[in-house]
Amino acid sequence: MAAWALIREARAQARLSQRALAERAGVAQSEISRIESGRQDPSLTRLEQLLRAAGYDLKVELVPHHDHDEQLVRQMLAIAVEERLDSLQEQSEFFAGVRELPRGPRS
Repeated sequence: MAAWALIREARAQARLSQRALAERAGVAQSEISRIESGRQDPSLTRLEQLLRAAGYDLKVELVPHHDHDEQLVRQMLAIAVEERLDSLQEQSEFFAGVRELPRGPRS
C-alpha cells in the first residue's frame, strides 16, 4: 500500500482533518496535503511519525514475493487486443445470463 493511502486511511479512521493531524505530528498541513496527493513521498521515519500522530503504529514484515499477478498480467498482454475484448464480451454475456441461486439452509 502506498504511503499516501496509509496516511489518508489512518487519518480517516482517527476522524482527523489534515490540519489536526499536522498539529498532532508537529508538521505543516501543506506537507500532509502533498503526501496524501502523492506529490511527496515521506521517509519511513516521517511515515511512522504521522501514523503515530493518528494513533496507529506501522508494522512492517518481510514475506516471500509471489509474482503470480505479474505473470497473469504478462499473459494477458501477450494476447491480441481483439482476443482480450472478445473474451471480456463472452464473460460479460455469461455473467449476465447467470441467475442468482436462492439462498436457503446449507447442509
